Amino acid sequence: MAVLTDEQVAAALPELPGWEHADGALRLSKKFPSFLAGIDAVRRVGEHAESQDHHPDIDIRWRTVSFALVTHSEGGITDKDVAMARDISGIIEN
Repeated sequence: MAVLTDEQVAAALPELPGWEHADGALRLSKKFPSFLAGIDAVRRVGEHAESQDHHPDIDIRWRTVSFALVTHSEGGITDKDVAMARDISGIIEN
């Protein structure tokens, strides 16, 4: 699995609303209406991530949940991270 270039990551971002390329990862922060709504979103993302064997870094701060994606074994962002970002967006919007 090849690490994407900065140009390839930039080309993928328009299809990933709210995501940014920062500090070597794809990142998204989402504010939920309540703490428990954020926790539920984390649970749903976690179940999907486990089924894909590709796990985001997740930070929970009251109602704001931040996701970071990088393929650590490859040392950078890969197509797997772009796909997971797309999946996470779909999961947390439902």
